[in-house]
Amino acid sequence: MFRDPLFLVVVVAVAAVAIILLTGIGGFARGGDFNKKHANRIMRWRIYAQALAIALILLFVWIRRGG
Repeated sequence: MFRDPLFLVVVVAVAAVAIILLTGIGGFARGGDFNKKHANRIMRWRIYAQALAIALILLFVWIRRGG
């Protein structure tokens, strides 16, 4: 499974969502100027990355079931 390129792309996409989410939570926890300037933008990036990750997961499952 770890040699499957699509699986690795899915893992990278999920990791990107996690990193973006943690960055947003960290900015919210710190508050201040960074949070005021970037909070909405970071959460929009998370939504886009999450939609992409879900689409890739569904594609992976569909292909592995025989398409």
